[in-house]
Amino acid sequence: MKKYLIYIAILVIGVLVGKFILSNPTSNEGLQENKESTVTNQMWTCSMHPQIMQPEAGDCPICGMDLIPAEAGADGLSADEFKLTKNALALANIQTTVIGASDAEENNTILSGKIHENEENNAVQVSYFSGRIEKLNISFTGEKVRKGQLLATIYAPELVAAQQELLTSADLKESQPELYRAVRNKLKLWKLSEKQINQIEASGKVKEYFPIYATVAGTVTKMLAAEGDYLKQGQPLFKIANLNSVWALFDAYEKQIASFKIGQEIEINTNAYPNTPFMAKISFIDPVLNTKTRTVKVRAVLDNKSEVFKPGMFVNGIVEGVEGITKYLITIPATAVLWTGKRSVVYVKTNPKEAVFKMREVTLGESIGENSYQIIEGLKNGEEIVTNGTFTVDAAAQLQGKKSMMNTSGGEVMTGHEGHLGMEKNTSKGAEAHELMSERVKVNKTYQKQLKIVFDSYIKLKNELVLSQPEVSKQAAKSLAENLAKVDMKLLNNKEVHNHWMLLDKEISTSAKNIANTVDIKEQRTHFKHLSSHFINAVQVFGIAQTVYKQFCPMAENDTGGYWLSTEEEIRNPYFGDMMLKCGEVKDTIK
Repeated sequence: MKKYLIYIAILVIGVLVGKFILSNPTSNEGLQENKESTVTNQMWTCSMHPQIMQPEAGDCPICGMDLIPAEAGADGLSADEFKLTKNALALANIQTTVIGASDAEENNTILSGKIHENEENNAVQVSYFSGRIEKLNISFTGEKVRKGQLLATIYAPELVAAQQELLTSADLKESQPELYRAVRNKLKLWKLSEKQINQIEASGKVKEYFPIYATVAGTVTKMLAAEGDYLKQGQPLFKIANLNSVWALFDAYEKQIASFKIGQEIEINTNAYPNTPFMAKISFIDPVLNTKTRTVKVRAVLDNKSEVFKPGMFVNGIVEGVEGITKYLITIPATAVLWTGKRSVVYVKTNPKEAVFKMREVTLGESIGENSYQIIEGLKNGEEIVTNGTFTVDAAAQLQGKKSMMNTSGGEVMTGHEGHLGMEKNTSKGAEAHELMSERVKVNKTYQKQLKIVFDSYIKLKNELVLSQPEVSKQAAKSLAENLAKVDMKLLNNKEVHNHWMLLDKEISTSAKNIANTVDIKEQRTHFKHLSSHFINAVQVFGIAQTVYKQFCPMAENDTGGYWLSTEEEIRNPYFGDMMLKCGEVKDTIK
């Protein structure tokens, strides 16, 4: 009896304790808050594909495995920040630039500019006689040449006839000395030396091939002829620049013109050597005002024997004691800006030691020259922003569910291949911006024809990757880059459309050149994925007057997935070739 009484007592006590806990509002609220917090913040990922992040449990869209809870906040980043690996930075050629000059004194003016070749030292190497190039001794842009170096060997019919005249007149030089001298002078006009002429005369034989020697020393900045080309007399072969000195060209506003004088000292800083200022003097102020930007060019000459400065490099110039409207002017390259309707966004590197980025909206002012913009609001001097590969960084933000060009609020994460560049689906809040960036726009038919030529090169490249022929793929990528360079972006009259193409052009060109610089088929396919993602957007937006198929393989690039374009509905996989030729599916038909 006592045993049953004890059991009853324990049961009563348990009921009373439970009733007390449930009736306590504080503990109830705490439990409820914790539960809601867990439900709200919990994200789900795939153990095999960690790039997949979804707000609810389910199956992995790539491999079909059950999703598992993802660790929240393990990386120590804020809600809008995201991190990229070193490998991703290198593959996508992502570059950053520190803007402005935060340590400038109050009474100094900061000018933004770029390094250019010193045009006074530029030269064009020409052929002094007509003929066919049998051998070209310069093989790439950037190669250095010295004065007197052999550049090419040419078959010249005119010189063959002139040599025959020399040998004939040599027999008559005693009786007709004036004729003999006239023939020799004729050969000298074709840049043949006394030594060469004497050798021809002494041998008594006519030479069929003649060398062309460099008349100046410098760096080849442009190839203007190829082996096998037929040349006319005076036709250029190469553009050669002497980079021992370069120009720093800055934009100064109309109101400041009176403040600048030739001979005035200017301190020049570059991102490549942030702690090393270079002193120069203003050597030229353009007498003609640019009516579009209301600026004039201010030039300084820099000694560059140590090859510190590279043409195209961004620089800042600080002029002491000159105040004006550019006192605190911040300018950024056009390649740093992404446009979505009325919004302009950039990506800021928030950690100087790690690849951590965050999207930020900015307000643009006037364009500075052709490739830069003034920032009215959104950035500060000394901040570091992405200036190359901005589209790729934006794609990474979308994949990780952070604020991006297409998703202004963040949080709703697109799955792996579906989220790439926002081209497969979008969040409801980002839908309007997405449509602005991907809907077909009306463009000049000549522009479409030029883009179609690039598309044909792209298909050639894709087909060679299907056949796993890296050497031929390399040449196809080179051809694509060359045809891309011929597309006339001036045919795009709308500013937003023009800027959108500029960004795509940069990414496509970089990827094509990366493919052309390697014979590693795996590396070529990695760059092809990046190229395709941007080229697909170009075809969607601008059109090529042809129906094409957008195809996708979920197993490409270590199961991250990869898109490509094809003129045929049949799947022929460029990421695997014969290994998995039929792997993939048609995702969309672009008409």
